[in-house]
Amino acid sequence: MNDFRGGAPGRRARGELESQVLAALWSADGPLTPRQVLQCLPRDLAYTTVLTIVSRLYGKGMLVRHRAGRGYAYEPARDEASHTAHRMRSLLEGGSDREAVLARFVSELSEQDEQLLHHLLSGNDGGDDPGQPTEGR
Repeated sequence: MNDFRGGAPGRRARGELESQVLAALWSADGPLTPRQVLQCLPRDLAYTTVLTIVSRLYGKGMLVRHRAGRGYAYEPARDEASHTAHRMRSLLEGGSDREAVLARFVSELSEQDEQLLHHLLSGNDGGDDPGQPTEGR
């Protein structure tokens, strides 16, 4: 079965390492150097691999960098929620039938996510419990 890993055993799925680097940076209290990112990752990787990944993410505009000694420390350009929303919007815009994509997306939401979406669309700012009616609206 093709699992998008290129067929070679032991190879990572496309984008998996970038996702792990972003996750490490989102969970950090501030910018990290590539060596610090390497220490946050769960597998044994070469420093140069992590350096390549952060450089690519920086080149894509997904990270910002700050001078740290002779090198750089990196942090995400967007928080995780903004990044995910941007990806979702890009996928939606790439489809040929926006209405069908949105309808399918909503039909496959869990009941809890559907209630949250309804709550957000009704104009609630997210400060109240989505399961409770909002007073004064």
